[in-house]
Amino acid sequence: MTIKQADRFSGIHVAMPACYDAYGNVSSVSVRRLTRHLLDAGIRGLYVGGGTGEGILQTEEERERTLEAVLEESGGTATVTVHVGAATTAAAIRLARHAETSGADAVSSIPPFYYTYTEETVKEYWLSVMESAALPFILYYIPSATGFRMTESMLRDMLRHERLIGIKMTTFDTYELQRFKSIGGEKFLVFNGPDQQYVAGRIMGADAGIGGTYGAMPELFLKLEREYRLGHVEEAQRWQFIVNDIITEIRSIGLFAAVKGILRLRGVDCGEPRRPLPGLRQADEPAVRCLYETIVRYAKECGQEVTAP
Repeated sequence: MTIKQADRFSGIHVAMPACYDAYGNVSSVSVRRLTRHLLDAGIRGLYVGGGTGEGILQTEEERERTLEAVLEESGGTATVTVHVGAATTAAAIRLARHAETSGADAVSSIPPFYYTYTEETVKEYWLSVMESAALPFILYYIPSATGFRMTESMLRDMLRHERLIGIKMTTFDTYELQRFKSIGGEKFLVFNGPDQQYVAGRIMGADAGIGGTYGAMPELFLKLEREYRLGHVEEAQRWQFIVNDIITEIRSIGLFAAVKGILRLRGVDCGEPRRPLPGLRQADEPAVRCLYETIVRYAKECGQEVTAP
């Protein structure tokens, strides 16, 4: 059934990894397989082409093809948000218009990057993308990667645009998260970014989360979210600690390589990260296997069976 409810942007949204074939080309087959895997695990929110999705390392045609494969496989059963951020305003606009014609539910974008941009320039960029497609828009705020920090006054200005519905806060500053939520108001959606602080973000006002490690262990994040919604904060905290132990190991190996390695063991081969991102080292394969087995064990505790392919 196609999602119609007002809370279609709530809960767990997986930032999908990029999917390549053995030659490093985007594989629509693998994208569909990954989409199906996540849907079968109970995920109903998908974020396409962001940092985990290596969108900045792909051509516009590759990004468009990836989105089309996700939409074809999900068939309206999940909320699909596509990241359209690009080095130029024109490219971001083209990607946003493609997202609209393809049937995505929302678009999102980081600020322009590499060069130093003023608040006025970033605002002009975001507004140009917002006005190019009749879709809800979600700011992607990640100052550690872009070097841009948004002030409260800028957010107030941005909120005047009716298409702005939320912000993905990829910052460990939960005070800033709380302030942005307070400024935006009840209807303004705040997505927690750092997977390691999902519970903290929810407690401080986040409505949902978008994360890259969610895809390696969707059962655990869905469990965490259920416990929080039920008001079982201590149990949600326990699952956050479990997840954080796994994330710590993932990051010690390398986020992109480790997540793809775990997914491969789960039966979804997404290929290797695109260079210059490092691939999985042979020496780390035993550690990835151990992480996979840990996730399987905890998924079983969540009441979910994970079987090897």
